[in-house]
Amino acid sequence: MTDSPSPSGLSAPSAPSAASPDPAQTSGPGPDTPRVPEAEPSAEEGRFVLPLVVRIERAVPPTRTDAMETAARAVLTFLADPRTDEETGEWHKRVRLWEERGIRKVVRRARGSEWRRTEPLEGITLAARTAEVRVFPPVPLDGWPRELSRLQVSGTDLEDPEPPPPPEAGEPVLWLSPVLEMTAGKAMAQAAHAAQLAWWDLSEPARVSWRDAAFPLAVRVARDARHWESLTTSGLPVVRDAGFTEIAPGSCTVVAEHPALRPPSTPRDSG
Repeated sequence: MTDSPSPSGLSAPSAPSAASPDPAQTSGPGPDTPRVPEAEPSAEEGRFVLPLVVRIERAVPPTRTDAMETAARAVLTFLADPRTDEETGEWHKRVRLWEERGIRKVVRRARGSEWRRTEPLEGITLAARTAEVRVFPPVPLDGWPRELSRLQVSGTDLEDPEPPPPPEAGEPVLWLSPVLEMTAGKAMAQAAHAAQLAWWDLSEPARVSWRDAAFPLAVRVARDARHWESLTTSGLPVVRDAGFTEIAPGSCTVVAEHPALRPPSTPRDSG
């Protein structure tokens, strides 16, 4: 599933070791960083993508919520890794180029020998409950490694056997739109976008605290239209889709609610 937030609502991050981003900025890490130039969905030259691969075995596929949460946590783990975070890190330059040109993500699926063929490639693997997701450093849109380019994009329609429980108190939550229909692959990419926007907006101490706790988070669907409206107008980071696949450009897909970003006057609605 190829996916990217709208370029008009995104700014490239400063280096993670720099001054803390302004928490009021919901579409990037701070007001002084360069804006991503406007681009039409067809303007692909020089674009990079962040490949994600979810393991989907026929006998034991992951649940939809586990896959979304693991994808988001895997991307956060990738962003905090020294190979990305430090200026001398081997992935640092590629990641900065990718961020400057739009944080497009592509979710593909693998099983059996397909999954094993991705193991020698550089990247990060995260397993949680029923899901296992790999994140690889950004690649040019037309320069995928063979082991990844052969994988299928379609077929990531996953289900939850029962509704997920309510988020725990104080847990960061990535709230999905209650009105948009998305495949699991699309939703995984959107949740990962939201997690990344939250990471950009957090202060350095808040980043360290979240990282040291192994990035706990929940992905849930907003309860209803009223709850969704309150989230999208709260000043929290909002993902607006670029319209490459499935949904209309500019659609609000996910809101990232992290305790360190929540405006003091708008405590979490407990329903």
